[in-house]
Amino acid sequence: MKSIVVLVSGNGTNLQAIIDACESTITNGKVTAVFSNKVEAYALERAKIAGAAGVFLDPKAFDTRDAFDHELMRQMDEFKPDLIILAGYMRILSGEFVRHYLGRMINIHPSLLPKYPGLNTYQRAIHAGDEEHGTSVHFVTEQLDGGPVILQAKVPIFDEDTVETLTERVQNQEHRIYPMVAKWFVDDRLEMREGKAFLDGEQLGMHGYATE
Repeated sequence: MKSIVVLVSGNGTNLQAIIDACESTITNGKVTAVFSNKVEAYALERAKIAGAAGVFLDPKAFDTRDAFDHELMRQMDEFKPDLIILAGYMRILSGEFVRHYLGRMINIHPSLLPKYPGLNTYQRAIHAGDEEHGTSVHFVTEQLDGGPVILQAKVPIFDEDTVETLTERVQNQEHRIYPMVAKWFVDDRLEMREGKAFLDGEQLGMHGYATE
């Protein structure tokens, strides 16, 4: 059984999708621990309900980001993680942290990468007049939102859309594709080699796996 450790700063709906999948489709993995930099994050309660460790680590207790990340790594490694999932973790990771888990850490970003890295992606897509938006699961590298894309989901943008309505539509897709990618990884179908994502031994393209 593969150990999955999740980092999250907020409510944790993607975390819940992973937890639920571990009770059904993800038969080779289990969420063993959830770490948060926010003491009020409901994700910690979700962890406890699921029987996983819920750990709050206070950034204010550390002088530097590197010191915080070093302690986070130390505590995470106690759970011997095979896969680290970022599920709305709102901290920039240090280079040492990323290198320590390189090839074992994935993130989900609310845009069709490489379009719109960073913040406020929904607002940026609406203001640009885009006809579609979406979400991308990717391996984490030292380049922010720049690791190789594994899988994307697209949604239409309607004329009447607000940030809230578009967010809801995209998050519905996130809850579908994030557990799918986690399953690929724990089933040893997915890996990162030389900065590229591979599924079943085949290199994925810029936008990840596509059935077309």
